[in-house]
Amino acid sequence: MYNPTVARLTYRAVLGRRRAAILFVLPAVLLAIAVAVRSFNGVDDRIAADVLGGFAIAAMVPLIGVIAGTGSIGPEIDDGSIVYLLAKPVKRSEIIFTKLIVAIAVTMAFSAIPTFIAGLILNGNGQQVAIAYTVAALVASIAYSAMFLLLGTVSRNAVVIGLIYALLWETLFGSVVPGARTLSVQQWSLALAERIAGEGLIGSDVGLPLALALLAGVTVAATWYAGQKLRVLKLAGDE
Repeated sequence: MYNPTVARLTYRAVLGRRRAAILFVLPAVLLAIAVAVRSFNGVDDRIAADVLGGFAIAAMVPLIGVIAGTGSIGPEIDDGSIVYLLAKPVKRSEIIFTKLIVAIAVTMAFSAIPTFIAGLILNGNGQQVAIAYTVAALVASIAYSAMFLLLGTVSRNAVVIGLIYALLWETLFGSVVPGARTLSVQQWSLALAERIAGEGLIGSDVGLPLALALLAGVTVAATWYAGQKLRVLKLAGDE
């Protein structure tokens, strides 16, 4: 199912100069915020949780997911170069699976690792805050990667739509609007973080069993549908 050649091409596309610059900016901002907050406020578990929840999980992870997920296939479809890959004797489900793995790996690397480091800076992992939010970033990375990979296969405006979703739904509505919170990947991932961290530091509107089911369901459904869309994508001259 995993194709090393497809993976190498996908890593090259996702980590191109322009996208790589954006990928590094968001973690750098998080670490700068963590250093500044620690300098002015000292060690405070509540503030650490607020910073990691308010910026890392609510904003950084979905935005990186947009960049990695759409970037793993969207540009190839936009410029037509996907036809060269589809012409090879490689199953289209294998292409989607490989690109998903690459998107997940990139999203995790640029979101979970900085989240853990920022947590250590903020409060030295007191009350398991750093680990809790790192786990949340890891599981959210999987769902976001699948969602935005699918978006890249169905729309030429995948990046714009993904950014609107990440900034409006996950960052704004998913954080403050009660009804929307239950349909937010952010809240599903926080349900797991809530179980790990000290009592009262992290909250989620979704119970853990339901959150895990929704995370798995969205990931599987998005990956399957992306495979279906790629399967019916016709090459030039196909009839």
